[in-house]
Amino acid sequence: MTEGKPHPAYTRYHWAKSDRKNQGRIHLLEHHLADVGTCFEALMRQPTIRKRLASTGGLNDLKESLVARLSVFAALHDIGKVNMGFQTQIWKPEELPGRRPMQFRRVGHTLDLTPVLTWKDETTAAWFFDALGWWYDATESWDDRGGETVCAMLVATLSHHGRPLRLEDSRSENPAIWRKFGDLKPEDCVKRVGNLLRLWFPAAFTPGGSTLPCDPAFQHMFLGLCNWADWIGSNEEWFPYVDAPQDDYIKTARKRAKQAVDAIGLDLSDQRRDFKRATEFRALFGISGSPNAIQKTACDTPIDRRLVIIESETGSGKTEAALWRFAHMYEAGLVDGLYFALPTRSAAVQIHERVERFIRNLFPRGVPPVVLAVPGYEPGVDASSVAMQDYEPWWEDRHDDDRPWASKSPKRYLAAQIAVGTVDQAMMCALQVKNAHMRAACLARNLLVVDEVHASDTYMSVVLEALINAHVRAGGYALLMSATLGSSARHRWLHHGQRLDYDIPLGEAEDAPYPAVSISDGRDDNLIAAGENDQGKTVSVEASPTMHDFEDTARRALTAARAGAKVLVVRNTVDHAVKTQQALEERAEAGDAGLLFDVEGIPTLQTLHHGRFAACDRALLDKRIENLLGKERQPGGRVVVGTQTLEQSLDIDADLLITDLSPVDVLLQRIGRLHRHKNNNPNRPRDYAKPTCVVLTPPDGLAPLLKSGQNPNGLGPHGGVYGSLSILEATRRLIDEHPEWRIPEMNRLLVERATHPEALNAITEEMGEDWKEHAIKTEGGEIADKQHARGHTVKRDKSFFHDNRDVLFVSDEEKIRTRLGDDRIDIALDPPQPSPFDALNSIDKLAVSVRWLPDGDAPESVTPSPADGGFTFAIGDRRFVYDRLGLRRA
Repeated sequence: MTEGKPHPAYTRYHWAKSDRKNQGRIHLLEHHLADVGTCFEALMRQPTIRKRLASTGGLNDLKESLVARLSVFAALHDIGKVNMGFQTQIWKPEELPGRRPMQFRRVGHTLDLTPVLTWKDETTAAWFFDALGWWYDATESWDDRGGETVCAMLVATLSHHGRPLRLEDSRSENPAIWRKFGDLKPEDCVKRVGNLLRLWFPAAFTPGGSTLPCDPAFQHMFLGLCNWADWIGSNEEWFPYVDAPQDDYIKTARKRAKQAVDAIGLDLSDQRRDFKRATEFRALFGISGSPNAIQKTACDTPIDRRLVIIESETGSGKTEAALWRFAHMYEAGLVDGLYFALPTRSAAVQIHERVERFIRNLFPRGVPPVVLAVPGYEPGVDASSVAMQDYEPWWEDRHDDDRPWASKSPKRYLAAQIAVGTVDQAMMCALQVKNAHMRAACLARNLLVVDEVHASDTYMSVVLEALINAHVRAGGYALLMSATLGSSARHRWLHHGQRLDYDIPLGEAEDAPYPAVSISDGRDDNLIAAGENDQGKTVSVEASPTMHDFEDTARRALTAARAGAKVLVVRNTVDHAVKTQQALEERAEAGDAGLLFDVEGIPTLQTLHHGRFAACDRALLDKRIENLLGKERQPGGRVVVGTQTLEQSLDIDADLLITDLSPVDVLLQRIGRLHRHKNNNPNRPRDYAKPTCVVLTPPDGLAPLLKSGQNPNGLGPHGGVYGSLSILEATRRLIDEHPEWRIPEMNRLLVERATHPEALNAITEEMGEDWKEHAIKTEGGEIADKQHARGHTVKRDKSFFHDNRDVLFVSDEEKIRTRLGDDRIDIALDPPQPSPFDALNSIDKLAVSVRWLPDGDAPESVTPSPADGGFTFAIGDRRFVYDRLGLRRA
């Protein structure tokens, strides 16, 4: 030690939090344990959160003795920090008595405790559990399984860094770190903590208190809440550092925990007391009309049903139906809030404003913020990406701005009371990714709404099933919406992915009511007919074998636009969308410049709509297309070319739809943008007064697509977009057999005849051996995807102690995240580049498909070079260009 100077606090007391930028500032370990224990206790004071945890244990509620025992476990989350390898990390060289032992270096506090938990280090284990003072009694009185549940709960709380703790790891064996070093003795600290816990949570040690539920799902939910409590209790703004022992610190901790929970917006007692719901549907949505059939049915269906499915045609107001149902559920105290999950980022951005308006009307006083849970669309939302190291405080951006706590990091999105985001944010509750348990615990109190549910992606469906199952198992509520859900998919959703021993016959499936609201009634599906929504339309559907003829598509679109029609051209791939746009520009005459999609005020910047634009440009294009083709559209022709981004959530209304062949559920989504506001557009051209859809098909049929390399537009096993030729062939036949589609009257028939196993098997048998082989490979791929997905989901039926190997997460989290429907990786631009549409907008990153990267490796940043109308950059030996047509290979 330095002569004449007192010992720093961290050489005299065990610490938990330290400011490494200003050595000497610490927060004592016992104080941090009190912070987190009382934060967990404060979470348990919130009625809905408490009920959700109870539900996972098969209980109606939690007795106070059980809450106290769980708070004890939460407080123990960082007890491993007593080890001297951890404690000496911030000691200065001159403060170490002798040379620092090599075995002390890079020591944590969770994995390094496992030899103690498993008694591999018997010497340390003996004094450690003796020092706690009450441990052996707890294993008998708190647990009716001989201590197994108590041990599992301790392992769960030690897993609070976001991943389950591995109990068997030889790297963690280091007995020296548990011995006295300098003035610090780990055994003395553990003994003091053990005594303090009795004083902090006396109800936990009351004889005859509640035993711990043995259901593994309870352990998993507890971990999520413990993780959440640690995030709250690690915030120095709410829990300032105290570097000297205070015997009454628990009073301070409880006061600060309550203030922190209030600051986050979890305590809804005042909000519920002041809540006055507008009973008028028109008042909630700011419209003059009354609820239509599907909206009324959705609201009239008993609100205590855990899972509800709304099926209705595109544009029929399912969003309003879901929100209105939420209003009644909140009023009844069934849910605290809402997470509205959309399939894409842009769809979430589109819906966010509508939800904000609704929430302002629903809560005229004390309006809760509506978090946009979409990284990259709100400045600063995902800028922090905190790496919460064991020995550092939470050095995230401060809380002195106007954005709510839950909006400041993607890890916290689901903690918001009201949030609109992507479905992948919700699915990370079910996947083996860091903080999955905390995300699920946050989501459990809210109504989960998932829009545009369908069964096109097997992997995503399995993950979503796991999410819904865990959410409902925790006592949560979910509402799924679709315009095109087949009976097999609906049956599976209603029974939470369970394998049932029968399929609904095709004829019965076709006769099921539509639109409808579905609930599970034991073994059977209960479909409640809603009736017509006054949205009916008869669409002329014709097939055109000109999928590869971009000139013909451009001619047809321009002819309609010159006649005053709004034309939507939807291609299956970005490459073919770009080629269509280029053909339009080449064919356009001098007087046609105003007919092509462009940026407002800059007619020379003609463009198209797809997913390979920077976030700022995509937001600009979304707004522009809704101005041109939205409810308030102006007279005059216009052609808009794009990809699947045009079929999801954009409120647009076309007079003519030209689209590539796609599965019937997708095709119906696209048709939903055709004559969407039939009563609000009196200026529709006479020749296009009847909705018409032209479906572009391969000129030689679908059979050639079975051959490798024959992937002209994303179709078939080598197309990369829609792989099942049986579904595509069924859709093509429906077009030939039914030149007019009466929507929604025919929706059920169309979907079932193109997705039901009976219909697909009949086509396969008819088409011959090559098609049978293709069907077998397709089914094999789906089975592999299911197994892959199940291998990536959290095993909430497995115990943290008894089944420790089964609960562990896979090592490659990045691959799991990449598989969530989007294989793109954000790459920084250094320096940032001006947008080709608005030089005032700066593009600092672009999302690049991993398929485009050499060996799949992505650099952290690239150096772009300005080019005509945009910029170029290279990744390895591959060059890329970004301009008015978006990102593409050079």
